[in-house]
Order: sequence, then structure tokens, then C-alpha cells
Amino acid sequence: MAGADPYTMPLTEANHWLPDLEAIPDGVADRARLMWLNYPNNPTAATADREFLVRAVDFCRRHDIVLCHDAPYSEIAFDGYRPVTLFEIPGAKEIGLEFHSLSKTYNMTGWRIGWVCGRADLVNMIGRLKTNIDSGIFQAVQWAAIEAMSGGEDETRAACTVYARRHRLVAETLNSLGWSIKPPRATFYVWAAVPKGYDSLGFAGHVLDEV
Repeated sequence: MAGADPYTMPLTEANHWLPDLEAIPDGVADRARLMWLNYPNNPTAATADREFLVRAVDFCRRHDIVLCHDAPYSEIAFDGYRPVTLFEIPGAKEIGLEFHSLSKTYNMTGWRIGWVCGRADLVNMIGRLKTNIDSGIFQAVQWAAIEAMSGGEDETRAACTVYARRHRLVAETLNSLGWSIKPPRATFYVWAAVPKGYDSLGFAGHVLDEV
């Protein structure tokens, strides 16, 4: 976008599926304009604790980077866990944007409605870009979103109870077959390594064909 050169931050199990900020070369950090984070994470189901987000905010402030946090799973959490929002972190309002979607919280996937909050001038820039991409959200979807957000959290909590039960069932079943999986604290994903001898696409095909 706009001639940018993307720099990929690897997510590894050894680092709990969090990017290693100190591994980013100084030359990359000094040129960077945006950093994208997504926690709770799709597809690993990893979560970012307050300590990591403090380091991310500090890193972006030192290098004058806009920190964009994609947080559509912030309400899909279990067993009393509540994901940390970016704006709980001191200094985040100076450099941060947080994105949210109704797709996950209210099962409105595909309806393409959400919002962004953060520093006013950055939000205004997104607004100018958005007006040149489409003409807005179908009004019936907007009314549905208002109704969803006005209804409290009972439906979301009920859905989370279902997701948690399914997580446990999937984890227990896979563990009985030789995996070692802990049910996630958030999102509706289970991240599991494929068996030796397969890549992810090949194993998915095997499961579809043979199971």
C-alpha cells in the first residue's frame, strides 16, 4: 500500500507466538511507519499480556511508529480471562489505533462492520481513505449492529460458554491421539501442529478424504 515495503515479524512457539521486537533491525524500525499486532491472535489463539503491550508501545514511541492493534476477539475469552486493550497501556493513545469488528463478538461475519478508535488525526486519515474505497455500510446492517450492541453481553457470554466446551472437546480428542494441546484462553481457534510427514495443506486434505 502506498509503495510500502512490508517487514514480516515471525511468530514462534518458543516466544509464545509474540513477535520478538528486539530482533527487528534498527534500519527497519527507523524506516517503519506502521506496526500491526493482532491479539488475541488469529489463528494461533495466543494472547498478549500487559508486559508485552507495554514493550510494544515503548518500541513504537521510540521509533515514531503508529501501532495498529487488531482486536476483534477481545470479547471472546474464557474462564475469567479478559484480554488487555491497547489503550490500557500508558502512552498508547499518542501512537495507537485499535480496530474492532462485530464479526466475532456478535457472529456477524461477512457483514463487514466494525470501527477504529485512537488518535483523532490518524482516525481522520483512515476516514479519508475509506471514502475512496466504498460508499459505506448497507443501512440494514448498521441497524442490526446497533441492536446487537444495545443488547448487553448475555448472548456473547453464552456463545463463549459454547466455544469453551468445544475447545475442551477438541483438545481432549487430539490429546488422546498424541497431540499436546491446551485449550486457549481466547478466540475460537485451536492451534495444533500437523503430524510429521505432512504440511498443513496436505494434512487438511488427508483429514477431509480419510476421516
